[in-house]
This record gives sequence, C-alpha cells and structure tokens, in this order.
Amino acid sequence: MNKIGIIGDADSVIGFKAFGLDAFTCRTGNEASEILHSIIKEDYGIIFITEKLYKEIEDEVGRYEDLMIPAIVSIPGREGSQGTGLSNIKRAVEKAVGVDILFGDK
Repeated sequence: MNKIGIIGDADSVIGFKAFGLDAFTCRTGNEASEILHSIIKEDYGIIFITEKLYKEIEDEVGRYEDLMIPAIVSIPGREGSQGTGLSNIKRAVEKAVGVDILFGDK
C-alpha cells in the first residue's frame, strides 16, 4: 500500500501526522528539494508540498511530472492559499483530458 507524505514548515504539516501522513519538516527550498529526491524513490502514492516551498522547487518537481506515482500536489500552508494548488490542478486536468473542463475561459 502506498504511503502519503507531506513536505512543509513545521506549523503547516504537524497536524497531518494525526491523520497518518508522513510529515517532513523543512524551512528552505533546498531542504524541500533534498527531501523530495530522497522520498520519491520510496513507496509514496501522493506527496503534498506546501505552496510556498512548491514554488521554490517547481523545477525539481517538474522532473517527476511524467510519473504516474507519486502524484505531487501543492497545498496551502499556514499562510493561506497562494493560488498555486488550484493552478496546478487545472493544468493537470487539462493535460489529462486535453481541454480545460474546470474553468472554461476564465
């Protein structure tokens, strides 16, 4: 069975441990990148990354874009949503189905 992991600052990820997710705390994009590269080889089905760190390592995440597993998803951190997560979901849906079925021309 695949695991679920989350990468982000301590305040943003600590609560996810209660739900059984593996929480990896870091403060910088470099640390997040190192964690991502180390756990990508493990048995993770989904890896969540807080939006702030996701933006910092977006090129690194892109290296794994074509993999079916794990899905790498950005989520809001304690600062609130920066819109990155929604943008990534929109792009993934467009890639999967060929058109924007979520937002049309908005």
